[in-house]
Amino acid sequence: MSVASKAPDYIHAITPYPPGKPIGELAREMGIPEASIVKLASNENPLGMSVRAKEAAVAALVDIERYPDGNGFELKAALCARFGVQPDQIVLGNGSNDVLELAAHAYLAPGSSAVFSRHAFAVYPLATNAMGARGIEVPARAYGHDLAAMAAAVATDTRIVFIANPNNPTGTFVDGSELEAFLARVPSDVLVVLDEAYTEYLSEQQRYDSLSWLPRFPNLLVSRTMSKAYGMAGLRVGYGIGHPDVVDLMNRVRQPFNVNSVALAAATAALADEEFLARSADVNRRGMAQITEALAELALEWIPSAGNFVTFRVGNAAAVNLALLKQGVIVRPIGGYGMPEWLRVSIGLPEENARFITALRQALA
Repeated sequence: MSVASKAPDYIHAITPYPPGKPIGELAREMGIPEASIVKLASNENPLGMSVRAKEAAVAALVDIERYPDGNGFELKAALCARFGVQPDQIVLGNGSNDVLELAAHAYLAPGSSAVFSRHAFAVYPLATNAMGARGIEVPARAYGHDLAAMAAAVATDTRIVFIANPNNPTGTFVDGSELEAFLARVPSDVLVVLDEAYTEYLSEQQRYDSLSWLPRFPNLLVSRTMSKAYGMAGLRVGYGIGHPDVVDLMNRVRQPFNVNSVALAAATAALADEEFLARSADVNRRGMAQITEALAELALEWIPSAGNFVTFRVGNAAAVNLALLKQGVIVRPIGGYGMPEWLRVSIGLPEENARFITALRQALA
């Protein structure tokens, strides 16, 4: 009997998270020059991160031999100033994935359960299964969250409900008033994790203030990231804002130095760069129109998206994806989300979007 066999059965049952294909890997597989490859698979900001954030990151290298500030004082201070919260309401993570997993570590165990939607972010069932808890997957409504069904699915052993708004990989959006009503229905001893990784891409008409609900709903944890609109996916910075008692529990299971010094410095500077954030949102709006207009011309079905990506149906997704890869265009197959006929494409720069559209036309032909 091997040492691996001694791990719990629920660990053996986990299917690892499949990341987007790296540019270097495709270049090796297809013999394509890396410079000619367009990657639109991982919802990254095509602008990169702001100059101010880069300068802060470089400056932080001077003291790189020192451990990071494990409490993230400066970043928390910037978050407090921006959102009107207190430091003890903030938990920092190595990306928002880390924040989601910290919530699972703090609240889930064998004999408990978590509720999440079908076609929602893959980390929710992964984090649940890793704790030996039971996942309650609720059927989606129009590829998005059916909040009434999710509220009804909450069981006596449920400790967490995960909601992504906008949702990844479908891009669907739930109005703020619906979320607020949902919070009023959920038992006060069940933690609601509201994953707002793409909130900076919402239009003015869609925006709502989830943080203003915290005084009324101490069982709410809002999770956000610097990986998307702020263009810092490679540095891995996320944060959660909630009730101090919830945050205290998450900090008890958090690694002492889970966010590195360079990431802390860059994130603090990035929060102050409103111009860059606005530019990122504008590039995304224009790119979304560019791609969806092309999908309409090709008579393809797509799901209206509030994020920085769009999911579309092509029928034989595996064959179309392979044809795109051969042309040096990387998108994201989402068969693992129960959507085998669909592909997800991230919004890129205008020329990257045009390259995708041309490659898609050829793949379909």
